[in-house]
Amino acid sequence: MAYHSQYRPPHYNSAPPDQGFLWNIFQRVDKDRSGAISDTELQQALSNGTWTPFNPVTVRSIISMFDRDNKGGVNFNEFAGVWKYITDWQSIFRTYDRDNSGFIDKNELKQALTGFGYRLSDQFYNTLIEKFDRQRKGQVAFDDFIQCCIVLQRLTDVFRRYDTDQDGWIQVSYEQYLSMVFNIV
Repeated sequence: MAYHSQYRPPHYNSAPPDQGFLWNIFQRVDKDRSGAISDTELQQALSNGTWTPFNPVTVRSIISMFDRDNKGGVNFNEFAGVWKYITDWQSIFRTYDRDNSGFIDKNELKQALTGFGYRLSDQFYNTLIEKFDRQRKGQVAFDDFIQCCIVLQRLTDVFRRYDTDQDGWIQVSYEQYLSMVFNIV
């Protein structure tokens, strides 16, 4: 089977940050004082020292996960969730970045995804590195690692809808395939 039926990345029980600390960050990031942080504002904040520069696609993916009312941004409570989400991913990333390079190479990616329950071929790990290595160094940066995991999870979720007997195989028509792809994009 190519995927584990109970995929979930490891959960880190980091203590939530002080609300005052988060409020100060939220106010600094909310440049237009709208009471919500847009993907552009979050992109700028994440690229200004707290974490490594973030890919805009990753930022939009994260915002869309936490934007409960679909207004194109996150309010303070949603921002607290974003903060925890990113810091948890940072802990996961550090766990698998064995050489502390700030990047995850193919072997480290394989260890991470295997730890999440995926069983994928070496050839597919090459594909993942090629797809998510924006810097073309044969390794994946922190934000690209998050994006890789998000995309892999979304693809797995869609695949599971068609894998009714959970044997790791599906048969789909062309229109079903297109529906699968368009539901992911």
